[in-house]
Amino acid sequence: MKVLFAASECVPFFKSGGLGDVVGSLPKALKDLGIDVRVVLPKYHTLEDRFRYMLRQKAVLNVKVGWRNQYCGVEELELDGVHFYFIDNEYYFKRESLYGYLDDAERFIFFSRAVLQALPYMDFRPDIIHLNDWQTAIIATLLNAHHERDFFYTGMKTVLTIHNLRYQGTFQKEVLTDMLDLGWEYFDNDKLEHDGGISLLKGGIVSSDALTTVSPSYAQEIQDPFYGEGFDGLLRAMRSKLTGIINGIDYTEWNPAADPHIFTTYDGNTLDKKLENKLRLQESLGLKKDPSIPVISMVSRLVSQKGLDLVAHVFDEILEKNVQFVVLGTGESKYEDRFLEKARKRPFQVSANIRFDNVLAHQVYAGSDYVLMPSMFEPCGLTQLIALRYGTVPIVRITGGLRDTVQAYDETTGKGNGFNFLTYNAHDMLDAVGRALGVYNREPHWTQLRQNAISEDHSWGSSAKAYKELYESLMS
Repeated sequence: MKVLFAASECVPFFKSGGLGDVVGSLPKALKDLGIDVRVVLPKYHTLEDRFRYMLRQKAVLNVKVGWRNQYCGVEELELDGVHFYFIDNEYYFKRESLYGYLDDAERFIFFSRAVLQALPYMDFRPDIIHLNDWQTAIIATLLNAHHERDFFYTGMKTVLTIHNLRYQGTFQKEVLTDMLDLGWEYFDNDKLEHDGGISLLKGGIVSSDALTTVSPSYAQEIQDPFYGEGFDGLLRAMRSKLTGIINGIDYTEWNPAADPHIFTTYDGNTLDKKLENKLRLQESLGLKKDPSIPVISMVSRLVSQKGLDLVAHVFDEILEKNVQFVVLGTGESKYEDRFLEKARKRPFQVSANIRFDNVLAHQVYAGSDYVLMPSMFEPCGLTQLIALRYGTVPIVRITGGLRDTVQAYDETTGKGNGFNFLTYNAHDMLDAVGRALGVYNREPHWTQLRQNAISEDHSWGSSAKAYKELYESLMS
C-alpha cells in the first residue's frame, strides 16, 4: 500500500503546532508497519541549510491557479527512511512565517493544486492521499473535479484528518472561480459554501472518502453545537465516515531514559533521579531551589483555547498554595504580559519564558511535578502525553483527547494517572489543583501515581495500526 501525506508543516522541517509533530512522526510509524508512506510539503524559506543540501530536483512544471500560471519546482530528500517532497515557489513560500498572510487562500490553493499536478513526476503513485487540516483539505475536491477522467488518478482515495476544527480556511466566494477553477454549483451548502464564503476545510469534509480526528472524544464533541464551530450538522451527516484516532508521540524524541537535553536521564525504575532535574530546573530559572516545593508547569500556546482565562482568574490563589509556576510558550500579548508581570513580582516563584525553546521544553517536562491543561477544548493534546512519558502528573479539564488519556487518580485502588475537572470554571480548576497537591510527597500515593504515568504507552504503535486498518478498508 502506498500513502502520500499532504501537509503544511512537519517536524523536523517546519512547525507551528501539534500538526507538525504528528506529520513528523506518524509516517515513520506507518513505514514500520510495511506501508510505503511519503510526505509532500511547501518549501518554506525557513528550511534549514542542512536539509537544503540534501535536496535533489525531481521536476519543474507550471501550475494553473485560476488565470495565473505559476512556477512549481518539485524537490525530494530522504530522512529516516521516509521520502519527503517539497513544492518550491518563492513567491508563495519565501516568507518568515508559515501562515498569517492576506493571500493564504492563494498560497495553499496553489500548494494543493501543485500536489496533484506533481504526482506523475514523483515516481510514486499513491493509493491514498492523506490530507491534514484546511491547508490541504481542498485536494479531495480538486481530485474529483479536475482529475476524475485521468487514468493516472483513477481509484485514488482521500483521508482528511481534522486536527483543530476551529481553523476552517474560509475565504471570499470569488475564490471558487478565481483560484479553484470550480463552477458556481460548488457555492452550495452541501459543498463549499459557509457563512457566505467558501471553506476549504468543508470541501475536504464533503469530498474525502474518510474523515478522522485526533481523538475519539473529539470526534464525538465536534458533532455538538458547542464544539462544532458551525460544522456540527455537517459532521453529524458525515458521521458514518468519521473516526477518532488518538495521536501518539515520538518515543525517540521524548524519552527520559536517553534524552540529551535534560539534566539527568531516568526511567520508571529510577524515578528518584527526576528530583535532580527539578532542582537543576529551579536553579536555571532563578526559582527557589527547594525539593519540597511542587513545580507546576504550562508548556503551551498562550491562547484562549488553552484555558488561560481560568488560570488568570485564580492565579494568586494557586501561588498561595506554596507552589512554583513555570510557563513556556508564546501567544496573545494579554496572556504573555500577565505571566511576565507575575514573574517580575514573584521572581523566585514564577518563571515566564515567552519563547519557543525546545531544549527548555524537555527540561521543563523532566523537572516539573505537574503540568496544567485547563483547556476550553483540546482535540488531542500532546503536552499531557509527553508529561506522562516523563512521570509528570497532568491536571486537565475533561475534554477531547484529555478525556481519553488522563484518568483521575483513585487512592483506594491506586489506579489513574492524573487529576481532572469537568466544568469550564476557574474554581473547579483550582479544586483540581488542590486535590493534586494533596497527593504530593504523600506516600505511597505519590510514587504510585508517578509510576502509573511513566509506565503508560502513548507511542504511535496502536494508533498507526488503526490508520492502517482504515486505509485497508478504503482499498477493499
